[in-house]
Amino acid sequence: MPRMFVRLSMLAATALLLFAGTALANEKCATCHADIAAKHKSTLHGKAGKDCLSCHGGGDAHIANPSKSNIIRFGKGVSAKEQNAQCQSCHGKNQKLMFWDSSYHKKNDVTCVSCHTVHKNPKPYAKQPESCFQCHKDIKSQANKFSHHPIIEGKVSCSDCHNPHGSLGHGMLKAENVNQLCYKCHADKRGPYVWEHPPVEEDCTKCHGSHGTKAAKLLKEKQPQLCQSCHDWSRHPGTPYGGQAVFGGSASAGRGGLARGCTGCHGTIHGSNAPGSNGKRFIR
Repeated sequence: MPRMFVRLSMLAATALLLFAGTALANEKCATCHADIAAKHKSTLHGKAGKDCLSCHGGGDAHIANPSKSNIIRFGKGVSAKEQNAQCQSCHGKNQKLMFWDSSYHKKNDVTCVSCHTVHKNPKPYAKQPESCFQCHKDIKSQANKFSHHPIIEGKVSCSDCHNPHGSLGHGMLKAENVNQLCYKCHADKRGPYVWEHPPVEEDCTKCHGSHGTKAAKLLKEKQPQLCQSCHDWSRHPGTPYGGQAVFGGSASAGRGGLARGCTGCHGTIHGSNAPGSNGKRFIR
């Protein structure tokens, strides 16, 4: 009999024994936890041949005396360190977890089961923000504002920008910095430009709110107020918004609330390759 055939037969027999052992262990657990054991079969853990003892331990000792706390529990009363250590005994070598020790979630004692469902199939991709919003109420508020990334619509997911298990970037971003992350989708803003707008080059979030804002195009303020937070309006015909400018009796009355967007003239505000003063002033 060829050696290869013998080896394959041994592997098949081992796998059969493992799955038989898994089924036997789960049957014993099902005598008390029938609803959980039934759901477990269709989960990723169940399909991978993991039985209840793989995560909870205990075994015959727990079955003989269920009142004794001789199994590994997940939830209140057990430290995050103990719970996560059990998950990482299998998942610790996953590339996505390589920066877990320096992550904000670990530092704040967030457990794996706070985000991941184990005894039932995970929620669809479009529902991911709901899990994050349970803790990040401020981000939920921003994502529901007038102008927002399509997070609640399910077109952009939190994990598209953030690695919840940790990263080298600030805010657990999946890029070296904010701009490099934004350029993954907004490549047209990358440049290079002959005339660069310094705040744009430095950080996109100086002007834009990444999750959602009250002004159009994710701007932190509407124009010209946003621009005038850096640019002195007194040297330019850019009357700031205000009651006097809109309703006052001056010659400029009415100009402050109508068509005062700076990008009406300075259209290439992210950067320009136009020659001369037009390019320097980001004029169309």
